[in-house]
Amino acid sequence: MELNLESKVILQPLKVRKDKKHYIVEKEITSEFFEMPEICIEAIEKINNNESLDIIEKQLTDKYKEEEVNLLDFLQQLVDLGLVKEIDGKEIITHTKDQSATGFTKISPSIAGLLYNKLTIPFFIILIIFNLIIFASFTDLLPTYKDIFIFDSMVFNILTYMLLSIILLILHELGHILAIRSFDLLANVQVGNRLFLVVAETDLTAAWKLPSKQRNLLFLGGMFIDQLILFTVLLIKLTVSIDHYLMNGILSVVVLDIFIRTIYQCCFYMKTDLYYLVENMTGCYNLMENGKNYMAKWIPFIKVDESSTTFDGEEKVVKLYGLFSFIGVILTMSLFIIYFIPQTIYLMVNTLPHLMNPIDNPYFWDALVIVAQFILMISLLIYSIRKKRKSAST
Repeated sequence: MELNLESKVILQPLKVRKDKKHYIVEKEITSEFFEMPEICIEAIEKINNNESLDIIEKQLTDKYKEEEVNLLDFLQQLVDLGLVKEIDGKEIITHTKDQSATGFTKISPSIAGLLYNKLTIPFFIILIIFNLIIFASFTDLLPTYKDIFIFDSMVFNILTYMLLSIILLILHELGHILAIRSFDLLANVQVGNRLFLVVAETDLTAAWKLPSKQRNLLFLGGMFIDQLILFTVLLIKLTVSIDHYLMNGILSVVVLDIFIRTIYQCCFYMKTDLYYLVENMTGCYNLMENGKNYMAKWIPFIKVDESSTTFDGEEKVVKLYGLFSFIGVILTMSLFIIYFIPQTIYLMVNTLPHLMNPIDNPYFWDALVIVAQFILMISLLIYSIRKKRKSAST
């Protein structure tokens, strides 16, 4: 189907909202969202008013003299995005899935609003300050790599740590869910990965229905729960005398997990909650992609994303992203040096000798399970890397 300036174009039902710098366009049928500059919005409004394409192009050319106006190219982009319904009376068939969330309808917005409201972010900031003061004043509460080793059995230690991490992860995602439900919007939870870690991710696509300032609460929803739990546990460790090694060990593991999770949130080379917060506050919604394109000028192994565009005025933010990405890499390396590598060494030093024990000794089987698990993790990591390289080369 050939597009020309004499064509009659009908667009899909669209909802337009002003954002920080540009506009957010929602395809109402599928709940897909797109960022567009003012000139595009004006073109869409004129098309919806059934104005001639030829006249629209001339008007936009006269008004936006510094822009290169090509209405046919823009319409073709709208067709590719599935935003065009008809051209010259012929329906445009698009194969797009409904992106709207459908989950957690039973959580009442009024109940969620008790925890997530206009006071939540100030309270969140106070919690972070209090937690930092506690760590600075009572340095013995800072987590160490040995905190996960509660039992003599390494299998029990790993299972306990995994169980507590899963519980804390569920509570973190529940924070995001309650935050979005407080605005009477829906969400879904998906499984993804960060580096070699499997993570749960709450789909906050519906957040685009909200003004920019209100979206901040949704991105901080999980971290708010994290810091609330951390403050509670630190307060218990400071005020309650706990002699039982198991209870004290569990509390230490909770502190360790949230401490590492909080540092991980600052690793901007991954799309963490804080990354999305910065993206939202700056209005640079392709910050990672544009940042990588900028860094590709000096780092040859970074691939350029041709589909991403840096808008006017975003250059400074994109350059700063490169700096924060570098800081994130240093933080990740620090976590490995201070926690992950010492934990692995300690685990192996206290495990491998037990392989020499008799087969009827429980510590022999404890060591065997740990070694088998370690081999399995390395195998999966190698497989994942090879699969990623293979898919990248095809």
